[in-house]
Amino acid sequence: MKSSTKDKVEGKLHQASGKVKEVIGKAIDNHEMQIKGKAEKLAGKIQAEVGEIEEAAGN
Repeated sequence: MKSSTKDKVEGKLHQASGKVKEVIGKAIDNHEMQIKGKAEKLAGKIQAEVGEIEEAAGN
């Protein structure tokens, strides 16, 4: 699997995982879990964008 594809897929998985943590944290009123979920979601978004950039650059 190309590096760019791997980054895009892993990024999407991190975004989904982060969203789940964020929703669960909100449901159980756990602010720390919400923050961790938001951070993971953001990191996933960045990783997916890196994959997009690598693909556009031809790597």
